[in-house]
Amino acid sequence: MLRVVNRVLVGLAGLLLVLLGGAVLAAGLGLPVPSWWPWRGPEAVLLGEARRQRWEDQGWWWPVVIAALSVVVLLALWWLLAQFRRSRLGEVLVDSGDGEGALLRGRAMEAVLAREAEDLDGVARAQVALYGRRTAPAARVRLLLEPFASPGRTLHRFSAGALTHARDSAGLASLPAEVRLRAQKHRARRVT
Repeated sequence: MLRVVNRVLVGLAGLLLVLLGGAVLAAGLGLPVPSWWPWRGPEAVLLGEARRQRWEDQGWWWPVVIAALSVVVLLALWWLLAQFRRSRLGEVLVDSGDGEGALLRGRAMEAVLAREAEDLDGVARAQVALYGRRTAPAARVRLLLEPFASPGRTLHRFSAGALTHARDSAGLASLPAEVRLRAQKHRARRVT
């Protein structure tokens, strides 16, 4: 749902900017523009002399305007680049042995890894996210440990079990993983 809203907003912003840019270009070329349009013709300026001189005696005004516009441009560029970046891997290329390969959905592999991790003794909850390239994926794993769990032993069992199974079943040479462990709070009963 968030993806759809993001795409609609990007589309509307793009359409608005194209229309605004086209109207400014049309006015600059001397083409007819609507009566309400503030700039009419190539001699029209964005800020008139009275508006420009209103803050001229304030030494801070123009540096602040330029800095604010620079921040807006940098944020817009960051947002544009974020549209092309995926935080999660959509698919993993599996070696099928026939030379062509097959595609495995990234979410399916994440779900299997998380389920197998949750089956380990001492793991209350697991979250897995794949990232990287589809030919060389990597995993970010978060394990919520029960109060009695040994972090070292749990990490070893996860690496030797779930991670190795995922790597072998996908036919990958390696599956690097960043594992973050967090202990679940123990709720002791009060003795009176």
